[in-house]
Amino acid sequence: MPTRPPGHARPRATTLSVAGAALLAAAAGIALGVAGAGQLSTSQTAAAEPPAASSPDSAAPSPAVTAEPTASPSPTPAEPEPVSFTLVAGGDVLTHTPVNASARVDGGYDYTALMSGVRPYIEGADLALCHLEVPIAPEGTEPSGYPIFAAPAELARDLKEVGWDGCSTASNHSVDKGPSGVESTLDVLDANRLQHTGTARSADEATRTSLYSVRAGDRTVRVAHVSFSYGTNGMPVTNPWEVNLFDAEASDATPIIEAAERARADGADVVVASVHCCVEYRTEPTDAQRALAERIAESGAVDLYVGHHAHVPQPIELLDGGPAGEGMWTAFGLGNFLSNQDSRCCVAETSNGLLLTATFTVGADGRVAVGAEWTAITVDTGDGHRMHALAEIADGAGSLGAAEVADRRGRVGAAAGSAAPERTEPATRLADQMYPRLAIAAS
Repeated sequence: MPTRPPGHARPRATTLSVAGAALLAAAAGIALGVAGAGQLSTSQTAAAEPPAASSPDSAAPSPAVTAEPTASPSPTPAEPEPVSFTLVAGGDVLTHTPVNASARVDGGYDYTALMSGVRPYIEGADLALCHLEVPIAPEGTEPSGYPIFAAPAELARDLKEVGWDGCSTASNHSVDKGPSGVESTLDVLDANRLQHTGTARSADEATRTSLYSVRAGDRTVRVAHVSFSYGTNGMPVTNPWEVNLFDAEASDATPIIEAAERARADGADVVVASVHCCVEYRTEPTDAQRALAERIAESGAVDLYVGHHAHVPQPIELLDGGPAGEGMWTAFGLGNFLSNQDSRCCVAETSNGLLLTATFTVGADGRVAVGAEWTAITVDTGDGHRMHALAEIADGAGSLGAAEVADRRGRVGAAAGSAAPERTEPATRLADQMYPRLAIAAS
């Protein structure tokens, strides 16, 4: 972990000395004597006043008069050091049946080999947040793919293994398996110590804020994560707390802003919003999508906006507004993280995604500065759904030749735009410690 230079305290007050004086009168004349210097403490000073003039009728010296001690100002405490940390966010985790087949091993599933090519980019950050678009299959049921998803429980274990600390879970597939699917998803995430936000097992749980603590030196800051979806593909929502929803067609950001404000009231220094909407397979954000993000930025309640659902990379921009009035970094859509989508089913861009790396610095006064970078990633559906950071395989890998790699990286870069720079190396940790403030539902 990085070492931090010690803070610099103000210099302590210096030690002071004073001379005492006394006048002695004698019958033979007057002699002047000087007393030895006395040393005082740093917290108080004393001054000796000269005695009154000698009386011609008295041979005895007048007593010295000492002033009352006065307290010196206390040293000014050192200003707290800023806290800096890195956060990585990924796109849609979408376990189609062929993806599950690639992860199949004797006795179950193992997705770590599929994600190994991007693992350093995830586990290198102080905080890593995934987007789990699908529910975990309820106990006693089989995994399934499109259109009614249910992922094996091993998926959560393996997401944790490669470095994810938590996931947003509000999506159009959140209730594919009804209330039991919501419950099984959160139960399995809890069992694997993965924080979550966006879906809930009870009305009480739905009101809780998902928080992470980041410590640097003697200072700790809190990071809140909120998650919302535009809808559920028409699937019924049995209980209103099961998934956080908002009206995308009306660009109604109110529920998202209110959740962010509650997070601030709960002590969050930084708020990250994951928003699942709006139109699939389209690189350019829709007018409604842009209006939604702009309203969130104008509210000043959110530090970083992370978009999902389009399945293709979309622009990363610094919108006007933000908590400090210095803008809100907005990733309109991170595309896919892990899926079976490519040009055979959809559009070519669905093979690719963005890893968003945000660097936060929380000042002593609470002001938050944010920087954003992106890394182009891809899934090689022709090689067992193995994932790669495109900058690392310029000569090709698996079933991807050099020309195809260059084409995919170019497409990602064109979508992301020029507002944020490309990052071609894994993120590094800047803080001393990060830990989720897990809120396990009461039994």
